[in-house]
Amino acid sequence: MENQFRRKIDSHITSLPEGDAQFQKFNTSPYVLLIHARNRSYTRISEIENDILPAKQFSSMETSAGRMVEEVALPVYGWECVASEMHTSNSALDGRKIEQRLLRLATLKSGPRCLNDEMSENFADAILNHYRAWSQEANRTRLDFTYGVLYGTPMTSNKKDWHILRNIREKRGGVLTVDPADRWNCAFQERGISVDVTVRIGLDWWEHLGGPNCFIEVFSALIRACIAPGTPDPAAHQYVIADLHDIVSTASVGRDYNVSLLQRSQLPWLFLIARHFCDELAE
Repeated sequence: MENQFRRKIDSHITSLPEGDAQFQKFNTSPYVLLIHARNRSYTRISEIENDILPAKQFSSMETSAGRMVEEVALPVYGWECVASEMHTSNSALDGRKIEQRLLRLATLKSGPRCLNDEMSENFADAILNHYRAWSQEANRTRLDFTYGVLYGTPMTSNKKDWHILRNIREKRGGVLTVDPADRWNCAFQERGISVDVTVRIGLDWWEHLGGPNCFIEVFSALIRACIAPGTPDPAAHQYVIADLHDIVSTASVGRDYNVSLLQRSQLPWLFLIARHFCDELAE
């Protein structure tokens, strides 16, 4: 995975907007530009220019990062990527795994707050309108559909993903076999086909994909692909972000702790990434 991630990331980096980019392609807000300038006490255009390019690069990377992770990680764990062509029965799918008696399906989103009410209803409609086509194509009458979120926790979700389940209940309440009230899944049975629908966020998704070690396997590969071993920040370094020191501190890691998977200087990066998958820190 490390080498595959590195190849895809390097390819994406070469396509990011650089110094020769055109301002009209940045889609900036004039109000945000002025408020940001006021916040930083800028007086020269060259000062804000230094902030615009990284902001655009972050936006571009966020858009493509999810798809990159799908294309590398899904096949490693026995899933196939699905071409999500618009206006087809597969438009809501990103991954599929055909097992002996079960068809596993997944749609994946990069973060826990990607949906609005309209999108939630569209996903529910896609499941209800196309489960028969998915069943017939794979010759399976048991379907397990996952709305997977690549990072976050249920607490950080805006709950629009849960509304997929609520919409299924409202549209097919008479055939429900598992009600989604106070839970992150539901199920229905219709036309001889049983369908389980589950919202899996962060660690829940990665464990579903590849078992309990999947998260650390994927993110160790990503860190190794992106972060070269080097000299970490000193233990006493004062970060501008108030809680960042506590997040990335390796003080609790014994000096004799050493594994070949990640170098000690890469551990703060692992902690920084892991913070996106929990609601609070604990020793």
